[in-house]
Amino acid sequence: MFLNCKEEDPSQVSGYLNLLANTIDNFTHGLAVAASFLVSKKIGLLTTMAILLHEIPHEVGDFAILLRAGFDRWTAAKLQFSTALGGLLGACFAICTQSPKGVEETVVWTLPFTSGGFLYVALVNVLPDLLEEDDPWHSLQQVLLLCSGIVVMVLLSLFVE
Repeated sequence: MFLNCKEEDPSQVSGYLNLLANTIDNFTHGLAVAASFLVSKKIGLLTTMAILLHEIPHEVGDFAILLRAGFDRWTAAKLQFSTALGGLLGACFAICTQSPKGVEETVVWTLPFTSGGFLYVALVNVLPDLLEEDDPWHSLQQVLLLCSGIVVMVLLSLFVE
């Protein structure tokens, strides 16, 4: 096969699904970054920083998923890099669809769309894991970390304006 994968490995499908999901995720990140920079440089930098902090462990996890799916390291690295093009496409899309009426018209749909995507991922992927946790101490730690993330975002939003 052209991607150096074991054709009979059923986990290979999860690798391809992960690549698709990662590309879509990166597209929304590109939308968010471009729309944020359209609002202001400061909001753009804060959004970029937040996404980078999210993406570093996320990409390491995606790389591990690809390795487990049967891809060799070099192929997995190339495929991970290729999903980053989704971010560039998202940024280009946000810039190209900028309304002639001004930034406000573009941001009116872009930021809520990307925020909704981020909330969806959090609620669909993170929340069920929290609910299935058997150890109360571990659950408390996870909830506290989740709340601390919300507090950090609220504090950042207070200092941005």
